[in-house]
Amino acid sequence: MIFKQLFEPVSSTYTYLLGCEETGAAILIDPVLPTWQRDLEVLAGLGLRLVYTLDTHVHADHITSARRLREEVGSQIAHPAVDSLPCVDVPVSDGTPLAVGSLRIDPLFTPGHTDGHHAYRIGERVLTGDALLIDACGRTDFQNGDAPTLYRSVHEKLFSLPDEILVFPGHDYEGRWVSSIAQEKTRNPRLGGNRPEAEFVALMNGLQLAYPKFIDYAVPGNRACGECPAGVPDNLMQYCEQIGESRQG
Repeated sequence: MIFKQLFEPVSSTYTYLLGCEETGAAILIDPVLPTWQRDLEVLAGLGLRLVYTLDTHVHADHITSARRLREEVGSQIAHPAVDSLPCVDVPVSDGTPLAVGSLRIDPLFTPGHTDGHHAYRIGERVLTGDALLIDACGRTDFQNGDAPTLYRSVHEKLFSLPDEILVFPGHDYEGRWVSSIAQEKTRNPRLGGNRPEAEFVALMNGLQLAYPKFIDYAVPGNRACGECPAGVPDNLMQYCEQIGESRQG
């Protein structure tokens, strides 16, 4: 398997490229609109063809490039079926693997950050989206988020995986790239160390986080599989336009 972790600095989002060495088929998980050209250049450099894009959930902090990539190269849009988006080509569900060439992607329904969130296991890796971050987790105060639900998703679906499974999050704001199930179970300050559910819920309910600055544009844009809606103010157009430079892994 070809595996690359790519970083988009405006929203601090990780996009994951997975490629089948036997067939040349590839998938991008959580692709971001401003970096669609970079992602195609990386794919071309590896001799891969994009077959699918796949998002972990309807994002509130960036817009997916799924629609743009479908227009450019004919890739199909895969997305959690529970969100019932009419623009999706391939709905995915927990218990039904998605094949990309010889690669197997196992969706894991992990609601709580949003009500439709999925993580994806690929062999000895799990892409946890916003459900489980390195030493953190996604917020639970919008898009039908729910702290008790997130606690159970992480403990029952993610922390039940083997300790050696590598954790690749949807975001990181501190320059970290990868963790493990064992590490997060042991030291995650929100969810690890056998913290009781009631304590986690009280912690999340007391965060008093600011309203996400791009959510009113990102959510409708992502429910359309990646359209930047009309009326985005100039100071937020960086979320829609091609960026000049981006770090990548």
